[in-house]
Amino acid sequence: MENTKTEKSQAIIPHILHKANTRGHANHGWLESYHTFSFANYQNRERVNFGVLRVLNDDSVSQGMGFGKHPHDNMEIISIPLEGDLEHQDSMGNTTVIKEGDIQIMSAGTGIFHSEKNKNKDQAVKFLQIWIYPNQKNVTPRYDQITLNLEDRYNKLQQILSPNPEDEGVWIHQDAWFHIGKFDNGFSTSYRIKKPGNGIYAFVLKGDFSIDNINVNERDGIGIWDTEKISIQATSEEAQILLMEVPMQL
Repeated sequence: MENTKTEKSQAIIPHILHKANTRGHANHGWLESYHTFSFANYQNRERVNFGVLRVLNDDSVSQGMGFGKHPHDNMEIISIPLEGDLEHQDSMGNTTVIKEGDIQIMSAGTGIFHSEKNKNKDQAVKFLQIWIYPNQKNVTPRYDQITLNLEDRYNKLQQILSPNPEDEGVWIHQDAWFHIGKFDNGFSTSYRIKKPGNGIYAFVLKGDFSIDNINVNERDGIGIWDTEKISIQATSEEAQILLMEVPMQL
């Protein structure tokens, strides 16, 4: 598991910093993808995972193009659209479209086939593809998506995912919580770890932040562990961030 190295900074908390320009990169013409962790042809032994967070891909798919039908099993797969419309089809009979403000989850479990394609003919679709190791294997595959109120993340952290079906957002088979926030310049808040022993991986969607006095910029990621809470301050206008609290042990 990753977390064997830290970088010196103003803070003494255990952390690992992934600058945007150090990510893996693949350009297939119809697909441009940046990989925070090892994926496909990008293999980096020092960037395999952060706890149960296995994949964080920042994808842009050209007009009318997409991923054809392909299989997955025993993985929790989350898609977060950032721009445009993404059309989903799967072997459970689901056909739907997700867009900015939606969250999609697939529990692959015993096995599922799906395809994801750009619904638009006039613009690229941009989305985050995130894989989480589940806390139980061979579950019955399931699919879900919800539409969130974007106003509920303005100068606050909006929960978008949890382990509990009754909570806000979608749920997955793992003790993980995701939040998104959109902040004014100078706005400060904190996030308290919900389950002892979990770590937090923060990914900057837009703008700049100071997280526990560590400066991070657009598309940077920082993983922090052995802490009960983190402090977050936006240092640019309309700064947006995704927080992923995950177990550190596989």
